[in-house]
Amino acid sequence: MTYPTDHAGLEILSFGDCLRLLDSVPVGRIGFFADGEIVILPVNHLMDGQDVIFRTGNGSKLSSVGSKHLVSFEADSYDARTRSGWSVVVNGFTEVVESDEEIRRLNDLGLDPWARGTEDIPTWIRIRPTSVTGRRTPGAAFGG
Repeated sequence: MTYPTDHAGLEILSFGDCLRLLDSVPVGRIGFFADGEIVILPVNHLMDGQDVIFRTGNGSKLSSVGSKHLVSFEADSYDARTRSGWSVVVNGFTEVVESDEEIRRLNDLGLDPWARGTEDIPTWIRIRPTSVTGRRTPGAAFGG
C-alpha cells in the first residue's frame, strides 16, 4: 500500500493504522496544562475502541486532568538500527470514568499499573479524540 506523504516526506497514516499502532505499544505520553505550566508525563495505556484509556492515583498531578480538559497523547516506536519509526498523536478531551459497571469492565482489560498509588483506588481517565494523526518513515514496518 502506498501512503501519501507530508512536506518532510513522512508517510501520513490512516485513522485505522493510527489506532492499531497505538494499541501495539504499552506506553505513551500525555500532555496537559496544570499549575500554570505544560506537563508531559508517561502513562501506560489501553485502547478502548478509538479512546485512549489510562488510570492514575487520586491526588497525583495526572489526576488534575479530570474531565473535559483538552489534552494531547502521543505514542511512538523507533528502531535505531534501521532508522525507522512512527508516531501517533491524539488530541481530545478527558473524561473521568465514574460508572461502576464501566470501571469493572476496564479493570478486566488487564492494564497493570506501573506507578505506585494507582492500584488502590484508581481513577480511570478516557480521552475522547477530536483528532488522531500519525506519521511514519517511508518503508518502516508496521508494529510496536
